[in-house]
Amino acid sequence: MTIAPEAPAFLELEITQRCQLTCGSHCYAEAGPTGGHGTMTVDDWRRVMSEAAALGVTDVQLIGGEPTLHPGFAELVEHALSLGLRVEVYSNLYKVRLAHWALFSRAGVSLATSYYADTDDGHDAVTDRDGSHAATRANLIEARRRGIPVRVGIVDVLDGQRTVQAREDLASLGITNVHIDRVRRVGNAAGGTLPSASALCGNCAHRTAAVMPDGSVTPCVLGRFLPAGRVQDEGLAAIFAGERWARVKELIPTRHGRGCTPDEDSCMPSPGVTGVCPPDCSPNNDTKCDPATGGGPCGPAED
Repeated sequence: MTIAPEAPAFLELEITQRCQLTCGSHCYAEAGPTGGHGTMTVDDWRRVMSEAAALGVTDVQLIGGEPTLHPGFAELVEHALSLGLRVEVYSNLYKVRLAHWALFSRAGVSLATSYYADTDDGHDAVTDRDGSHAATRANLIEARRRGIPVRVGIVDVLDGQRTVQAREDLASLGITNVHIDRVRRVGNAAGGTLPSASALCGNCAHRTAAVMPDGSVTPCVLGRFLPAGRVQDEGLAAIFAGERWARVKELIPTRHGRGCTPDEDSCMPSPGVTGVCPPDCSPNNDTKCDPATGGGPCGPAED
């Protein structure tokens, strides 16, 4: 039986598992300095973007790892923009090249990052990299100075992490598009246990999907353990129309009565994209999903 394709509006593209940080306590991608770029070529990524745009995808997120470390990063951003896609770059903002600042300043491009505490010690304890807090904070200030849209995710990982103070620190910089989430039991945070669909927010695969560095299509970057096919073998249209994708959607428990269901507009991964409560890897583009703002929690479906 062939199921009619239902493409998501928001597509996460995990283009690399290389990162300057290690985040040993929670990184869903288990990324680090020795991580690779996967088997997807630049041409493969360009093809995915072109097919996504043809299917009705409106927003893509380049994520990793650290996406700016991919040798084809700038070319991929340019290609997405040429297709009329909005592009969000999820960067750790540890180091930003001058050429990338110019790219981030383009119309249709926005930034997202993770911020863990208002102190050097607190933030660096999560990233496992001394100096990462100072570098990320300085680049957040520079992004604001350049007028680049920024949203920030704060993942509550360690006891006494000062997440509330981190939000206050961001507000002092003029950054208010902030989402606090708790760590999900995926990747480094799984502690050797098998991941479960209950760790997901319950809205993945409905209007959000992800493509992994090996070409696997999953409900989101956290749902990497639920592949529905590879774009090199089938293409996005065939995967979204396939029974495996339908089964993946059925495996993810849907949230009801918490303000974050696929049919509601209370959660937005990016402008114009409704009905998705993104996880810690993809902080939401609207604070309505944040308990602190009265929009109701966007935790895992198991909550």
